[in-house]
Amino acid sequence: MIEYRKARLEDMQGIIKVCSDGYRNTYPGLLPKQYIESTIKEFYNEDRVRNEILNISQEWNGWFVASDNGEILGAGGGGFTGKETAELFVIYLNPNRKREGIGTELLSIITNDQIERGAKEQWVSVAKDNFMGIPFYEAVGFIYQDERLSYGLPVNEDFTSIRYKRELASGLVKK
Repeated sequence: MIEYRKARLEDMQGIIKVCSDGYRNTYPGLLPKQYIESTIKEFYNEDRVRNEILNISQEWNGWFVASDNGEILGAGGGGFTGKETAELFVIYLNPNRKREGIGTELLSIITNDQIERGAKEQWVSVAKDNFMGIPFYEAVGFIYQDERLSYGLPVNEDFTSIRYKRELASGLVKK
């Protein structure tokens, strides 16, 4: 049975693996291979993930995981960019376990945590040509807002992100 919960230190290697595999599976053809690998090295390394598990704040609400008997099937997290404005910063699944509802459940627990922290709206950025992510976000109620140059890419790269937003009710998100 899949357990959805806040990450613990023993989940660190699983988070690194699922996010690295998910990133590699999502972006070939959209980003240069060397950029994919440098992003994985920067964001999904032991020091950073350990720190992000241990140090939770309003700006970073921590990692959440979908765990099946200790195997991390998905990982995600977010934080606040304004008093009542939350953002989903990251969510990845084991590429072999998509379309099972795992991503929807994982997003629900992240969103519920953000609602409990006072979020009234939730934002996400998705690569313009990410045909795995776009249908997922639209299916869970995110609405297109605008497009902008993607965060963190070299200046000479013309890579566009789509910004999506959804309003959050005062009650918890339906699971």
